[in-house]
This record gives sequence, C-alpha cells and structure tokens, in this order.
Amino acid sequence: MRACIILNPASGRGDHRGDAVRAAAAKFPDVELRQVPSPSKLRETVDKALAEGCNPIIAAGGDGTIGALASALAGTNVSLGILPMGTFNYFARSLDLPEDPVEALQVALNGVDRKVPIGDVNGRVFLNNASLGAYASVLSVRENIYKSWGRSRLAAYWSVIVAMTTIYQSLKLTITVDGKQNRLNSPMAFVANSAYQLDEFDLEGAEEIKQGKLALFVARDVGRLHLLWRALRIFFRGARSGTDYVLLTGEEITIETKRAKRLIAYDGEKERMPGPYHFRLLPGGLTVRVPEAAEEAA
Repeated sequence: MRACIILNPASGRGDHRGDAVRAAAAKFPDVELRQVPSPSKLRETVDKALAEGCNPIIAAGGDGTIGALASALAGTNVSLGILPMGTFNYFARSLDLPEDPVEALQVALNGVDRKVPIGDVNGRVFLNNASLGAYASVLSVRENIYKSWGRSRLAAYWSVIVAMTTIYQSLKLTITVDGKQNRLNSPMAFVANSAYQLDEFDLEGAEEIKQGKLALFVARDVGRLHLLWRALRIFFRGARSGTDYVLLTGEEITIETKRAKRLIAYDGEKERMPGPYHFRLLPGGLTVRVPEAAEEAA
C-alpha cells in the first residue's frame, strides 16, 4: 500500500500553503500527491484513491477538505493523515498535529492510529460542528467576503458581524435530545462534537463531549442587535449559559422545523437538506494518524 496526499488548493490560505505542501511531498518520494482539479471533484478524487488501495490517505486542506475525506474513510480501516492548511484547523489542533507541512507529513506517515468519534447529520459526517439557522447563513456571507479580502480569521469574524446585522429569522424548533422533547424559538441551533473548539471559546459542554455526547447550543431569541452582541461575547470568551444560550447534551438529537428543507452547515460546508435533522455520534468511527505523544495522552 502507498500513501497518497489529496491536495485541495482552494482550501484555507490558498496557493502559498499549497506550494509548501508540494515542497514537503517532494521530500518523500514514496508518497503520491494528487491535486483536486476543482472543489466539485474532491469526493471523486478521494474515492479513486480509496479504490486503488492508498493507505494512509492524507488530507491537505482545511476542515471542509478533511471532513470530505473523513466521510469517505469513516467505517473503513484506512487511516486519515492530515496536513492542516485551513483558516482555523480546529480538528487538527485538537489532535496536536503540527501545522508545518513537513512535520505533519512525518506524523501522517510514521505516527500512530487513533480511533476518534465523528458526528453525523442525516448521513453527512461532521468533525467539529453542524448547525442550522443564522450560522449557516453566515457561511454564505463569508464566501463573498473571502473573495474580496482573502481567507483569514479576521475576515471570518467580520462575516459574522455582517451577517448578524443583515440576517435574522426566528425559527420554531422542536428538539428531542435522547428522547426528551423541548420546544424553543431561536435563530440558530449549533451542534458541537469538538471539545477543543468549545474550550477555545470558553463555552460549556466540553466535558460532556469528552464523555461521548454531542453539545447543542440554542441561541436565545433576542433580536438582531442582541444576537450580534452575544456573538461578540463568544469571540471575547464572555458568553454565559442560560443567558446567551441554552445548552443541551446527549448522544442523539433531532431538530424539527416547519420548513421542509433548510440550509445545514457542517465543518464550513453547507447543503440544503430535508428535515427532520437527526444528529448522532459515531464512536470510533474514524481512524486518524496522530503523533505518538498525543496518543499516549489520550
């Protein structure tokens, strides 16, 4: 079996990082580098590498690229390697993976395998989070801002401010968590599978995720400007459970809305899906190549 890198040059910080990945791959002659010709061909490229017996298959891209490979490799014995080149790299950072392409490639080739839990919403895999409502709309605004400003964390945060000041719709949600039903009005429901991401923003729910649950954040229905203020509180690590959001945790979550289809965001990607929306955790659903030190600490 041979290692194969799937490079998505449209990810994260673009050509500069792509050049660094190509330079790193050149140092390992036994590794095959396959560049995705266009974002629409990503899954086709991954499936071809999987069918040809590549192992590990290494994602060179952001969380969206990594998520696409995770979806293809979930439930298989093929290891996922990661060369982080996204804007935030939450999944890679949660596994203590280096951002330097040469160091990350060494881990992908010589590290150890770890089984990690993944989330699923209506058959779509997510590693960090999935949501409906306002945050899914933010991603549409963010794409336009990225085209004008380029990809950066500042541009990502600015897209939230722009979206919150122009987009607000209260949703009537029927939420069932492990059999217990709740009815709430909210502009946004956000399901997290990453304890690292919650710790990063000083939000509750990380401990429950570490115990094998999903964390659902339901924003308070407070109006456009108050929602913007509370989004800023999250950025500055000042959000409070009960005041700014309702936190529900469980292994299975179902969200129903009146509209037949809604835009669902997952790990930076988005797709219009028919409801109801079933979120569940797949324990050990993915094999990821990590540093030995990270596996020993797990």
